Amino acid sequence: MLNTYPLRALIWVLALLPSLLSAQLTVMVTSVPANTPASAKIYVTGTFNNWNPGDANSILTPMPNGRYTITLNPAIGPVRFKFTRGNWNSVEGNSNGDFIQDHVVTYTGLPQTVELPILSWEDLAHAIPNRGVTILDNNFYIPQLNRTRRVWIYLPPDYETTTKKYPVLYMHDGQNLFNTLTSFSGEWEVDESLDEMCTQGDYGCIVVGVDNGGVNRLNEYSPWINQLYGGGQGDEYISFMVNTLKPYIDSKFRTLPDREHTGIMGSSMGGLVTMYAIMEYQHIYSKAGVFSPAFWFAGDNVTSQVLGMGKRNNLKVYFLAGGQEPAYVAQDMQEVADAMLDVGFEQDELFFNVPVDGQHSEWFWRREFPDAYKWLFAGSVTAAGEPATDTEPALEIYPNPATEWIRVAGFEDADNLFVQILGADGSLQRDMQIRPGESIQTSDLPAGFYAVRVRADNSAWSTAKVILR
Repeated sequence: MLNTYPLRALIWVLALLPSLLSAQLTVMVTSVPANTPASAKIYVTGTFNNWNPGDANSILTPMPNGRYTITLNPAIGPVRFKFTRGNWNSVEGNSNGDFIQDHVVTYTGLPQTVELPILSWEDLAHAIPNRGVTILDNNFYIPQLNRTRRVWIYLPPDYETTTKKYPVLYMHDGQNLFNTLTSFSGEWEVDESLDEMCTQGDYGCIVVGVDNGGVNRLNEYSPWINQLYGGGQGDEYISFMVNTLKPYIDSKFRTLPDREHTGIMGSSMGGLVTMYAIMEYQHIYSKAGVFSPAFWFAGDNVTSQVLGMGKRNNLKVYFLAGGQEPAYVAQDMQEVADAMLDVGFEQDELFFNVPVDGQHSEWFWRREFPDAYKWLFAGSVTAAGEPATDTEPALEIYPNPATEWIRVAGFEDADNLFVQILGADGSLQRDMQIRPGESIQTSDLPAGFYAVRVRADNSAWSTAKVILR
């Protein structure tokens, strides 16, 4: 009897061959988070594209029903992947917005479809940590380097309730400034510190934080090349800060854009590029926080830059290192400070601080940030806003909202001020004379909206609103 099994098997294989040749893995996203930007593109990244989060060939196609789909041709076996919006800063998260494990599918080589929801985006889930911090842009373009970067901005508590203009502090390693969940080694708590200082009478400051470039961090944070570790792109990076980012911030927010009200701050490699920036752009920055600077990375170049540039404007530079760091950190810092003195900077333009317990760590920089900020920005605010007329200064009230007390700004040149506080019904609650900068107690006034009228000896009344809590 003729054995027909091989023939039947061959016929079966031939019948199956078209589907085997076209076998593919289809990935279907069934839903995306409600806060997904309308213009966002959804990418899939995984073992099939070398984990490239912005692979142009791995963009999912949006469907009319709100779903997204893509068809892949991976190798047979386990396939690991995640979804992003084009970079690792915008990777998907779990239901709480935190880290999520890779999706894993065992691909058999036969046509296969897997359906998954995207539960959250890590960056958007924690973009506003209950304070005046927002992500200005997840992909702010850096034309000098042809890259994009996430940029954060902190606005003082009274930004929305006043017309004040504010100093601006530009900071590096933005991942670590405001949010533990985005940090790679701890949070500075810049927003918490500034909020607290505002309740104690600080005028307020806008902070702009720029994320580091990950694999490009060493390259971007040094204008000088280290033969072992890289570098060499620091000039382009700081040019971005000065010529692209600062003009954008000044055009979109109420800033005091002059050099007297503009500072820059960073730690480690961020301290190195901060020192370069303050010397190279003395006409842009007047103050710098140089924390645990990695001057070793650049050899003698930092000192040489100081000696070569010389003093072109008055500066304030706050040098900080920890006593538990390698001794060369403070030693290199001292050499740079001495070079500044040699070219004409005065001793009171420099602050040199080496706490014995300090370490090369975010907890240390977090602890020291308030003191550095206070020293750098002390007396930097010379006016609260633009004068309305020659005889009517612009009145600002801070803090606003307030609880125990308020101060007025805008009359710094006056000898005496006449102040009236009126309730929402027009009733006179205060009628007094004070000195500029003197606090006005409000703890006995009920919560609500009030009008504050202020005039100097020879000026008309100026009026502003304040909220008491």
